[in-house]
Amino acid sequence: MNFLNEVTTRYPQAISFAPGRPYDGFFDTEQIFTHLRRYLDHLEAQGASPGQVRSALFQYGPTSGQIRELIADSLRKDENTDVAPESIVVTVGCQEAMFLAVRALISGPEDVLLVSSPCYVGITGAARLLDVIPTAVAERESGFDCADLEAAILAERARGRRPRAFYVIPDHSNPSGTTMPLQTRLDLLDLAQRHDILLLEDSPYRMVSPGQQLPTLKSLDRHRRVVQLGSLSKTLFPGARVGYVVADQTVVDADGRTGLLADELAKIKSMITVNTSAVSQAVVAGMLLAADGRTSELNTETAAYYGDAMRVTLEELAKQFPAAEREALGVRWNEPTGGFFLSLTVPFQADNAALIRSAEEFGVIWTPMSYFYPDGGGEHAVRLSVSYLTHQEIADGTQRLAHFIKSQSQTARG
Repeated sequence: MNFLNEVTTRYPQAISFAPGRPYDGFFDTEQIFTHLRRYLDHLEAQGASPGQVRSALFQYGPTSGQIRELIADSLRKDENTDVAPESIVVTVGCQEAMFLAVRALISGPEDVLLVSSPCYVGITGAARLLDVIPTAVAERESGFDCADLEAAILAERARGRRPRAFYVIPDHSNPSGTTMPLQTRLDLLDLAQRHDILLLEDSPYRMVSPGQQLPTLKSLDRHRRVVQLGSLSKTLFPGARVGYVVADQTVVDADGRTGLLADELAKIKSMITVNTSAVSQAVVAGMLLAADGRTSELNTETAAYYGDAMRVTLEELAKQFPAAEREALGVRWNEPTGGFFLSLTVPFQADNAALIRSAEEFGVIWTPMSYFYPDGGGEHAVRLSVSYLTHQEIADGTQRLAHFIKSQSQTARG
């Protein structure tokens, strides 16, 4: 990621398909004050004294978060997920939620964290910071297959190790853009129950994708097998850095006391970030209140925009690579139904050297898919992010990308 940032800075005129960032055009600085005011009015309406309202903004606040009730209400209305506020921990972005979950669940060298591969680098990075080497479960070109996960679980147990959790992005995944079918979700929950593992579900792109979304794993969970890692960055306000984790599993601590996994995560959080910014929580709370907890309604316009961005990208790729030429070159791509990302296969090594040439000579930046494979792979593929660009930039960028791919293909053939 540091290398990508360096390339982007070095070639500012290049069109970048690299950053998975929300589109800037949706934000208005004055909205921050409106959201803050709405939350303060809400506290007053709930009977908070002036001193309590002041503390809600200026003091550290509870480690587990002060807007858990609002997040629980939103999950119920948006996702048909009914969880108690006590099972939620408000985190500094979803990245902290990942860190807390890995730290709590992987306690020794015999414990195993499994991840789908290709995989979001946030979870593998968090694991490695904790000296955890994740076990990769390869995703097929058609998507995730439960049989591959089951084989990995059995192989780890045969080595005397204990698989504890499997991390997955079921909807419009980062980096590949794939979405898990409903039957696979049901099969995955059944597998988790049979093999006594937890599922770490991360789905930040659902509410910013067009059309009806499939149920989350958590909403289908009947045996508390799913720990949901949530982010409000894509749906509400990326700069606030507010995420959450839903951990309603019952655990027994070292002293034999029974409690929620959320409580254990909060204890770890108290030693890392102490609490999540009260001001950030207040702004996010104001946004939730404005939509009566329905972030799906807040994101009607954004979901349409990102859906159009994906459609335009796919149309422009098809224009730049007619079917016959595409087949001759060995170029292909998937067609995600939402989210920010798609994967494009190319007939050459899509490595850092190729990326520098693409930026320097052709004015277009992308992300090597090999970055996302914990055990190696993806050397002939790139990730394209469509979220941060205008339609004109997408059209210009895909044209530049096509010129680069055709030139690089000729070079690779020698």
